Amino acid sequence: MKQQVSVTFMLLGILFNICLVASNLLGTKLIDVFGISVTGGLMIFPISYIINDCVAEVWGYRKARLLIWSGFFSNFFTVGVGLIAVAVPAAPFWEGEEHFNFVFGLAPRLAFASLMAYLVGSFLNAWVMSRMKIASKGERFSLRAICSTVVGETGDSLIFFPIAFGGLIGWKELFIMMITQIVLKTLYEIIVLPVTIRVVKKVKKMEETDVFDDNVSYNVLNIKDI
Repeated sequence: MKQQVSVTFMLLGILFNICLVASNLLGTKLIDVFGISVTGGLMIFPISYIINDCVAEVWGYRKARLLIWSGFFSNFFTVGVGLIAVAVPAAPFWEGEEHFNFVFGLAPRLAFASLMAYLVGSFLNAWVMSRMKIASKGERFSLRAICSTVVGETGDSLIFFPIAFGGLIGWKELFIMMITQIVLKTLYEIIVLPVTIRVVKKVKKMEETDVFDDNVSYNVLNIKDI
């Protein structure tokens, strides 16, 4: 019997991938939030964590693992073709090359930092959701969603900022940036938590499933096990 995924899971997966790719592109702009400078990706990237929470809660760690890797390869592909497009000579009459290169010409160091941070943060998020669900016997979803976000975002920031900006920005400034990102993204999840709870309840009802990860392998490379 072939392993399958539902239409709902597929649609959430598509949205998840779109959010990841869009957040990288939006991340080329710095925006001001109450006097604090953050990347434009902050507007949409936390949505991927909400979907990650939803998938881990409804379908379990196996499906979350599949989702995370699909997001990784979508980002990897986008970054790769972007760098190729930047390298290809532009038409002599085209005047937008500088702006195009600014958006799509992500430095290899930043690209590597972003991809690695994403993997670490996403898998930590899914793992915490899975283990806390078993420990709480399916209760306290709000607490599990917030805790998983804090752990995931902490892992993401601890990987991304030192790799991307280590040696270029002072460690004090890096620490402030990391804490700011963690706090803002966690606040974002808390604010939209009522929406997340409604989505999870709706999806559980539609899918008629509520998976507990008993005896599941947490090997991040075991993608075929869905």
